[in-house]
Amino acid sequence: MPVTFGALRESTPGETRVSLVPEIADKLAAAGVRVLLERGAGISAQFPDSAYRQVEWADSAAMVLAASDVLLSVQPLRPSQIMGLHSGAVVVGFMQPHARLDEVRALRDRQITSFAMELVPRISRAQSMDALSSQAAVAGYKAVLIAANVLERFLPMLTTAAGTIRPAQVLIVGVGVAGLQAIATARRLGAIVEAYDVRSATREQVKSLGAKFVETGVTAEGSGGYARELSEAEKRQQQEALDARVALADAVITTAAVPGRRAPRIISRAAVERMKSGAVIIDIAAESGGNCELTQAGQTVVHQGVKIVGPVNLPAQLAFHASEMYSRNLYNFLKSAIGQGGTLAIDWQDEVFAQSCLTHAGAIRHEPTRALVEAP
Repeated sequence: MPVTFGALRESTPGETRVSLVPEIADKLAAAGVRVLLERGAGISAQFPDSAYRQVEWADSAAMVLAASDVLLSVQPLRPSQIMGLHSGAVVVGFMQPHARLDEVRALRDRQITSFAMELVPRISRAQSMDALSSQAAVAGYKAVLIAANVLERFLPMLTTAAGTIRPAQVLIVGVGVAGLQAIATARRLGAIVEAYDVRSATREQVKSLGAKFVETGVTAEGSGGYARELSEAEKRQQQEALDARVALADAVITTAAVPGRRAPRIISRAAVERMKSGAVIIDIAAESGGNCELTQAGQTVVHQGVKIVGPVNLPAQLAFHASEMYSRNLYNFLKSAIGQGGTLAIDWQDEVFAQSCLTHAGAIRHEPTRALVEAP
């Protein structure tokens, strides 16, 4: 029998994305899968029910949960929702396992097979499944637009009858996917852009986008495409070098993050106090503690004339395209497991499935999470 793929209307406050867009629903239906959606699932992302042509509809989230063999989600399910799934069901989405231990326990105890999209290995053939990267690209783009809106200056150079306006100086801290998108967007808007990352390998990427790489003498190449955490001495050295660049910037966009851990503190209160009045900081890492000492998640803090903006869930502010990319990530992750007639067969020898599995058959398969849950 064909399996049932389900998707809910996200219930987390402020979440406007949907895990299943019409394009991917059609592809699943063409593969023989039964597709079941909660009514209104895509409305907040500008996908009305009428845009879905080959799906069945449920009037409540409970009906979708009970009927789904595979449930696709954006935000982690609540324990009460997990209990609504049948034993042996599969859940795929962002799980935030380091912070959602009660949910992990519920998945384990309910015998749910769960795959965390943030655990998908960063290998070449999994690039099309990399939801962290797709959503980070949205965040980097949106962060620059927020900076342009909050900054009381033009970003590009303007030559007018009233004189020439000099372009704004923008500093990007952290050159992952979000940082690269921020660099490209700020350059498109005409700003003079500098960027810094502790991974020296990003230097050429920064230069290729027309920005200047800030040298601080600190490097921290890590595994899996991430930076390792810096030592205290390295942090001090980095701080001294960056403070001078921060002081000159009109806008600073910080994107540095270590998955599953608190964001590294890079901009100190003292550095903020050296900035010019009217300058802005957009801290993409606000949800994980912030790269700036003064960041408050979800708030704009004004300190000595400098605005520090701590946006949360930036991808939800561009829900249409963020949902499209995320839904494609989910499909690319699962399509190899969909067999003829819409059946599901997970290849546990495939490193993508093996490494991204959080819970399966009543056990926590992700060792760092298991250690947290089962710690004395």
